[in-house]
Amino acid sequence: MAYSSYNPFTRKEEANFEFLSGITLEEKLKLSEKRFREWSLTPVPERAAILFRAADQLEKDVDRHASLITGEMGKPISQSRTEIKKCAWISRYYAEKAGSFLAPVRLESTAGESYVRYDPLGIIFAIMPWNFPYWQTFRFLAPNFMSGNTELLKHASNVPQCAQAMEQLLLEAGAPEGVFQNLFISYEQASRVIAYDAVRGVTLTGSNYAGNRVAELAGSLGKKTVLELGGSDPYIVFADADLDNAAETAIMARFQNNGQSCIAAKRFIVEENAFDPFMALFKPKVEAMKMGDPMDPDTMIGPLAREDLLFELEDQIRHILDQGGRLLTGGKRLKEGCLILEPTIVTGLPIDAPINEDELFGPVIPVFSFKTEKEALEMANHTRFGLGASIWTGNRYRANRMAHGIESGTVAVNGMVKSEPGLPFGGIKDSGYGRELSEIGMKEFLNIKTVSYF
Repeated sequence: MAYSSYNPFTRKEEANFEFLSGITLEEKLKLSEKRFREWSLTPVPERAAILFRAADQLEKDVDRHASLITGEMGKPISQSRTEIKKCAWISRYYAEKAGSFLAPVRLESTAGESYVRYDPLGIIFAIMPWNFPYWQTFRFLAPNFMSGNTELLKHASNVPQCAQAMEQLLLEAGAPEGVFQNLFISYEQASRVIAYDAVRGVTLTGSNYAGNRVAELAGSLGKKTVLELGGSDPYIVFADADLDNAAETAIMARFQNNGQSCIAAKRFIVEENAFDPFMALFKPKVEAMKMGDPMDPDTMIGPLAREDLLFELEDQIRHILDQGGRLLTGGKRLKEGCLILEPTIVTGLPIDAPINEDELFGPVIPVFSFKTEKEALEMANHTRFGLGASIWTGNRYRANRMAHGIESGTVAVNGMVKSEPGLPFGGIKDSGYGRELSEIGMKEFLNIKTVSYF
């Protein structure tokens, strides 16, 4: 048994899948290579028609797909439905925009005529995480599908039914067999996929350890990578901000997906003279969040995806308290034996506390205070990560200064960090490199070819 569909709320296994044999994997690699030669020449409108049908089917079957997400990794069902609708959105976005994104661009040169064209590279291999099992996949799938690349997916081992359902969705929408394939493979087999000659790019969302290993292997073979490796995003609240709005938005910014989001607000940094008023608004909202069955539409906090992830988070809370942190609320499981952790707030930590170098992947939030804008910026950047940041202020000039100085790939002013099809997304520092989404993300795995006529 290799891939297990294990319900983190009921704590029961619902399905399992074996690793592919070496022979079957080789057959799938050869099929992907063969299909590329045909798919790369398929007109863009024909590709788009398939992706439009996939979007329609996602919306028609939103409850079925959402239930797979919630059943395999514990996300509240209302958020799973939103995730499926978002996948339909990105599918339509690239189906509509690909023609213009891929159009040749004329350039000035010493030649009689020069232009750049955008051609597919070959097979793109994706290693995807469990926390947004559909959205993370469609972020890679939709642009590369429209680019004319063929695609291979190694999904997280705890969301196999989601992975299988996405492959079936594309086939039912009319995609030729082999254009997009799900692979139930081990990490050792994943290395074999990366080394396969026709695989020309690798994209990974996951841990720093996994990302570094993939980049090392792909780099040694001269293959491009795009990595998104998580974050410790600051949520900075100045005293002149709309505190009611900041506190309300903070609930989703931190606790969406049971706190298991790369771009969740993971460190609250609040101006000293706004600290008590902000916490007076925020803490009761946290304590009012409904915990329980993720299939209940009213549930806001469900189980963490796996028990080992909960053990790690509980260990991080113990270290925070050992380092002088003070528990304001939460900090324990809803009940013995379950995987639901109460939403937790801790304060009293210095900015150089070790937790700033870690990623809290669950419903835990440390809250710091600052006195000056300079101090706020230093605190925000006091981390090895650089994925996103939120700034809350009524002063546009301050917002611009902070946005310029913060070391991250995305900055949201008076709102939460989120990803959407039309905006490039990615990080810097230990949060990775390269970009997904938008026209910029689509061109990460294209041959930008210069053609000149003399």
